[in-house]
Amino acid sequence: MHDMPPPSRMPSPPLSFDGPLGRKIIELHVWAVGEGLRGTEAAPLFDGLCQRLVTAGLPLWRAFAGMKTLHPQWGGYGYTWWRHLNAIRPQQFERGDEYEQGVLNSPIGSLIRLGEERAAANPVGDADPWLHLRRRLTGPEAQLDFPSLAEYAAAGATDYFAEVVRFGADGDPSRGTGVGYSFATDRPEGFHDDDLVLLKAVLPVVSLAMMTHAGHTIASGLLAAYLGDDAGRRVHAGAVERGSVESMLAIFPFDDATREQVCRQALDAAAEAMRAIDGLNAARREAGKPAVAVDLALHLGEVLYGNVGAVDRLDFTVIGPAVNEAARIELLCEPLGRKVLVSAELAATVGESRRLVLLGCHKLRGVGEMREVYGLELG
Repeated sequence: MHDMPPPSRMPSPPLSFDGPLGRKIIELHVWAVGEGLRGTEAAPLFDGLCQRLVTAGLPLWRAFAGMKTLHPQWGGYGYTWWRHLNAIRPQQFERGDEYEQGVLNSPIGSLIRLGEERAAANPVGDADPWLHLRRRLTGPEAQLDFPSLAEYAAAGATDYFAEVVRFGADGDPSRGTGVGYSFATDRPEGFHDDDLVLLKAVLPVVSLAMMTHAGHTIASGLLAAYLGDDAGRRVHAGAVERGSVESMLAIFPFDDATREQVCRQALDAAAEAMRAIDGLNAARREAGKPAVAVDLALHLGEVLYGNVGAVDRLDFTVIGPAVNEAARIELLCEPLGRKVLVSAELAATVGESRRLVLLGCHKLRGVGEMREVYGLELG
């Protein structure tokens, strides 16, 4: 843990935007807004920023932008620009102690903690959302209080500036912790005041552009992890209307005391659903629209539910032999000419019922023994 000293004095922004520095700030603002509206990905966006900063006269040696994300496998993303490469090196950081410790021991991590402390101390939201620090890396004012700063100094860097632009004022993790930036130079005298004024003036608007892509990335990643690539893309593209599905699985929990009651209620619900669908289809036919075909299968058994899958692909779902058997019974609806089929296990639980008609024993794919299947009379 590093104790954060008070933020170093920073030069004030220009009083007028008519001068050379003010015009540079305006040009970068206009560019960043355009990139955000276009949804430019974070890597080319940050590369474009670094290229424009160099053109504007900043003596960049290294630049970094990073942000945390919401994903079961990845903890965050980073983008590093090096002058000798004149290119961005994107990174994905896997969740775990190594990543968390790396953030904890970094200048950006210290700024994040400082922001959290200030937000907790100022719950009304008036804490500074743009925290920064500057470290001289050479000479009598050198302050190498983080491991990374000593590495940069040994490689020839002379001055270092970091800033965290936070998203939101209430610590909502769905917004992320913001974007952390760092910039280093190897110019002997370090950064000039105008260099830092320019950085502080443009990083908030660049962060808005970053946030545009970050929000899309977070949503895409979570949808892909929990729904799968194809289904995730469909949902993200707008396939969210009720009824835009081909199949649905529902479970009805019960205990020993409510077992028979829940099974009878499931039969009642199936019959009611079919009556409602018949009414809907009658209205659709009158309007010249195609009818809706719906089949139901009811089964009784034990299931497991929760987040199931690998670290990069999760489903909140139910699994077990009972799930598979219910799906296989539903496939018999069309060949048996029935809208609702019921398993022998559920039929045995409700006992004698004139609504259930034995339709014989049938082979279910993936199930070893033949199974009795019943039809639910809907009249």
